[in-house]
Amino acid sequence: MRFLVVGELNPDLILCDYRSFPVLGQEVLVEDLELMLGSASAICAVGLARLGNTVRMASKVGTDQWGDFCVHALTDAGVDTSFVKRDPRSKTGLTVSITGPKDRALVTYLGAIATFHAADVDARAADGCGHLHVSSYFLQQGLQQDCRALFAAAHARGLTTSLDPGFDPSEKWAGGLRETLGETDVFFPNEVELRGLGGSQDPVECLRRLDNGHTLIVAKLGAAGCTALDRGNPVHVPAFPVKPVDTTGAGDSFNAGFLHAWTQGMPVQESLRFGAACGALSTRAMGGTGGQASLEEAEAMIHATVGN
Repeated sequence: MRFLVVGELNPDLILCDYRSFPVLGQEVLVEDLELMLGSASAICAVGLARLGNTVRMASKVGTDQWGDFCVHALTDAGVDTSFVKRDPRSKTGLTVSITGPKDRALVTYLGAIATFHAADVDARAADGCGHLHVSSYFLQQGLQQDCRALFAAAHARGLTTSLDPGFDPSEKWAGGLRETLGETDVFFPNEVELRGLGGSQDPVECLRRLDNGHTLIVAKLGAAGCTALDRGNPVHVPAFPVKPVDTTGAGDSFNAGFLHAWTQGMPVQESLRFGAACGALSTRAMGGTGGQASLEEAEAMIHATVGN
């Protein structure tokens, strides 16, 4: 499958293994730090490429050192960056991730992310592609308003579409999302996003409230695994047991694994299981892309845990 990923692109400065989580007015220490490729869209793109797919990314960064870093990292991972726009008027965004084995907090400077619009995406970027994915709907303030039209144009060209909302900093969970879901084939909220959108503590109840009869909604529930409605019936896959080094980007690696399986026609439950394996394996190294699974590694984890 050939994938087009449209979305934000920035490095992550990862502060690793905090001794205590920072609070205002205090200084805390971490054990290590790394500068790695960040952004949900880019992590998903690299995860898809790692699984053997052909991947193209359309985005916008500055002409600064952070932009250079991102483009080089994508290229090294086998992602086509021909449609990454370099804008001298913008600074490349940056995320500081304060992370440990159990959870993380993110602080992001948007920069070029906020000024990226669908108009920045060359129509030729979709040539030869079968699926379009967008992450960080709420973070991408410019792309958000054009996302439904972007997906409609993709559908007109025969592509399927998927969307990961990301966290809404305003916690309003609006921004035309429900209208955009009308043009979305697969939707990937995590447990926090699902509760915000569905207004319930019960994941299945949230799925039912968000069900529009068209979109396959896949809920990523962390240690509780993942759940979707398949023809109205709840399907659940437990999380794979791992000892995580860093959870950064695990949800984006899940997306890559699910899409790899789903676009090949695998049933929903098998696609959930493949996504869960890719998400689990991604936590074995620092950063969103450092531990991402190959096809063979994901298949081996599934076989070792659940058999054929």
